[in-house]
Amino acid sequence: MQKKIPTREAYGNTLAEIGSDERIVVMDADLSKSTKTAIFKGKYPERFFNMGIAEANMMSAAAGIASCGKIVFASTFAMFASGRAFEQVRNSICYPQLDVKIGASHSGITVGEDGASHQTIEDIAIMRVLPQMTVVSPADAVEARLATIAAYKTPGPFYLRLTRLAVPVIFDENYKFELGKGVTLKEGNDVTIIATGFMVSKALEAVDILKQEGINARLINIHTIKPIDKDIIIKAAVETGAIVTCEEHSVIGGLGSAVAEVLAENYPVRMKRVGIMDKFGKSGKPEELLAMYGLTPKDIVEKVKEVLKKK
Repeated sequence: MQKKIPTREAYGNTLAEIGSDERIVVMDADLSKSTKTAIFKGKYPERFFNMGIAEANMMSAAAGIASCGKIVFASTFAMFASGRAFEQVRNSICYPQLDVKIGASHSGITVGEDGASHQTIEDIAIMRVLPQMTVVSPADAVEARLATIAAYKTPGPFYLRLTRLAVPVIFDENYKFELGKGVTLKEGNDVTIIATGFMVSKALEAVDILKQEGINARLINIHTIKPIDKDIIIKAAVETGAIVTCEEHSVIGGLGSAVAEVLAENYPVRMKRVGIMDKFGKSGKPEELLAMYGLTPKDIVEKVKEVLKKK
């Protein structure tokens, strides 16, 4: 059985791993057990600050500390990191290009029973529009660890999109993570599936289903939404002539929009998007919600067949 680990857990463990650097400060909005920053707190309590349920204040304080030469990881649920604290992230962190890394857990609809108020399906759109902001959505725990290290080593604002739900471990210890570079996971020339975050594992299942039906799909993991890897997208468009994007996010403003922008300006081809179709989430079990909102391997297969008919 394939091992499953929440990417938020890898984030918390990695903070503790790199925490020996005394420049690192970790802040949380009273959710340290959920975001897993409690692991860092247990090891380096003198550099951990619980800012309470006051996300806007946390981001402002993070900016202030970062302006003194520290590397600050500020963590909360993605809904509150991108929504409630947007103005502070924009004006206090991104505008002055400060070294604040936002660890945003509980993203997407797989938050489950917490419902629409806590299910953020807009955060990629909100964060990628900000100048100076790097946006990364890891596919599994291995990638989340490497992305956290990349955030630590990369100057400037950084948004890490993490999951509550345990996700399949796709990569091994030999996996090479390069910020801003997509990864081809499966070769194929009939169509290209481009996925990010939690949906990469679903796309892998879809590729296997398609192969059984005689359709050879290329699969690309776009972990870095911004800056996006234009070259790998254009190459896929040229060589396969059809694209399907997959994300646990609104189809408006997220990965699908980012890929469409690249294609429209460089090499337009037929394209379909798998994602949340301009709706709010609902309370329910994660797998039931994925089926309700069309985010299953079967839904990806159907979109692939649709785009191939128009190719």
